[in-house]
Amino acid sequence: MPFSYPIFLDLTGVPVLLVGGGLIAFRKAGGLVAAGAAITVVAPEIRPDLAELAAHIEQRPYRNGEASGYQLVMTATSDPAVNAQVASDAKAAGVWVNSADDPKNCSFILPAVARQGLVTMAISTGGSSPALASRLRTDIAARELTPNVAAAAIELSRQRDEIKGAGESTEDIDWTDRVTRALAGHEAQTLPE
Repeated sequence: MPFSYPIFLDLTGVPVLLVGGGLIAFRKAGGLVAAGAAITVVAPEIRPDLAELAAHIEQRPYRNGEASGYQLVMTATSDPAVNAQVASDAKAAGVWVNSADDPKNCSFILPAVARQGLVTMAISTGGSSPALASRLRTDIAARELTPNVAAAAIELSRQRDEIKGAGESTEDIDWTDRVTRALAGHEAQTLPE
């Protein structure tokens, strides 16, 4: 089963190449910027709102081999040949690559993501149906990913830091009751009086 190992990356300051200048590239750039990546956008034409997000803009066609100068690469062009060349260059250089709506040219895929404070939820169908992943994300997030969950995450983080600060391991603790209490405590605080 391809694409079955989920992972969250720290992209703070990581040089990322984004090949493409349209709406899909803009959407991908938003997530990259939110993660702190240093994006270079390369495309013959680049949307103004995308240009505002990028650390570097190079309004030109992709140059063969340039993917090797980055730690992460994404393609979002309407030209399958360009996307395939970028993916081939990246894979040859050992650089992780994602090609929009083209799993065969990916070494990783992007899940459907929802965030609430410190909590991030990601859902994937392994690339088989991004539409289903998006629908599940929306449905589950609406029910489960509430401000109460965000507040509980802050409280549980505080407790974890306190335990570690006392020199104890947090690995051996059964967190079930603590999570239940944190959620209940924050739910009670948000109820109207």
